[in-house]
Amino acid sequence: MSFLTRRKAIDTAASPDHGQKLRRTLGWPHLIGLGVGAIVGTGIYTLIGVGAERAGPAVIIAFLIAGLVCVCVALAYAELATLIPASGSSYTYSYTVLGEALAWVIGWSLILEYTVVCAAVAVGWAGYAVGFLQSAGLNLPMELMTGPYAGGLINLPAIFIVAAVAGMLLVGTRESASVNAVLVVFKILALVLFIALALPAFKAGNFEPFMPYGFASSETNGATTGVMAAAAIIFFAFYGFDAVSTAAEETKNPSRDLIIGIIGSMVVCTTLYMAVAAAAIGAMPFTEFAASPEPLAHVLRTLGHPKTAVFIGVVAVIALPTVILAFMYGQSRIFFVMARDRLLPERLGSVNEKGVPVAVTIGTAIVVSAVAGFFPLAEIAELANAGTLAAFTAVGACLIILRRREPNRPRVFRAPLYWLVGSLAIAGCVYLFASLPSITQYRFLVWNIIGLVVYLAYGARKSRLATKEEQPAIN
Repeated sequence: MSFLTRRKAIDTAASPDHGQKLRRTLGWPHLIGLGVGAIVGTGIYTLIGVGAERAGPAVIIAFLIAGLVCVCVALAYAELATLIPASGSSYTYSYTVLGEALAWVIGWSLILEYTVVCAAVAVGWAGYAVGFLQSAGLNLPMELMTGPYAGGLINLPAIFIVAAVAGMLLVGTRESASVNAVLVVFKILALVLFIALALPAFKAGNFEPFMPYGFASSETNGATTGVMAAAAIIFFAFYGFDAVSTAAEETKNPSRDLIIGIIGSMVVCTTLYMAVAAAAIGAMPFTEFAASPEPLAHVLRTLGHPKTAVFIGVVAVIALPTVILAFMYGQSRIFFVMARDRLLPERLGSVNEKGVPVAVTIGTAIVVSAVAGFFPLAEIAELANAGTLAAFTAVGACLIILRRREPNRPRVFRAPLYWLVGSLAIAGCVYLFASLPSITQYRFLVWNIIGLVVYLAYGARKSRLATKEEQPAIN
């Protein structure tokens, strides 16, 4: 049962001397672009409608709650990422602090998170792409434009964009990050334009009643409503800064660039989100845009700005893939590190001459395409949130435990009031997880039971710590 307690040494995790290495090619502008590219996407372009449907105008409070939890988690990430500047994100931190077994659970949860996020964004992108094509007079067979959940057969646009992004990642990390940075600029400009056009139509009456479904999450006739129910899915709109931490091993100056990338992307996105939510709800009753697959474009069309609505749709079609790129990138790096640690077959961690893990990237694209082609956005996003909340809870715990275990270890960045930041991150994530629909919690449990079986059958016996090929941390 030693696998329950064995830990990776921090110095070894931060600078591994075994397995293949990733190239340091990214600077802080690339990291901010990666973070903003991951955060600003389906969450604000499409899930604002889903959130409003569950909480009404109080979806703004849901944004605030989710944002505050993420700020605490981001501070914890910033300290741990600079302390352990290696790929793997919360999986790597958990391996050094909580032990191999819990690290596996977090890594397995991250695989779920990143895979499902990519699928959810692909479905959101497909909604805008189909809307844009229809507005241009091109009506394609709807059986091939939506999955079975909407009366179709398969969501081909969602599958197409996943394949396109995977192809971009295979070209190279720096090249992908540069393209991502350009697209992120367009994405932010589109949201600023939306705010500028929607605010003049602001009506305070659209915020009444402010909290029609109450605060706590509740299930009625199969529908989950309440501010916390909205926060549990709106949470999807905020995370993405964790994808920055997966780039630690490919960052030129981790001690500086990771802090700027993680904190900077959160500040930019939180400010932008609150403004967009207020502008959208103030412009029209939430019931009028909640069910739309392209709510922001719907608001602008209703306000008499059809050309700008088309522009928003075009930007979403062009720029939403940056989210898929960021998370598919993160997914491949999680797989890479777990394979390098031999918790997964080591050959999965092989990289080509450009430092790209080809097999993992292609395999991820196939799985993501299958999910995106057949499942609806809301269910996908909720399942992604479950995996993320587990990872974020672990990061909050790692922050507190490592401060107590090694208080004198040099830290480039120290989270303020670490005990409060870590506790709020843990409590907030646990509450948000409890607010998810019970079916989502059940699916997450099933996923991790499968993961534990895989771990006990393979990783617990084959890992580098198990085979003594790496010295464990001193307990």
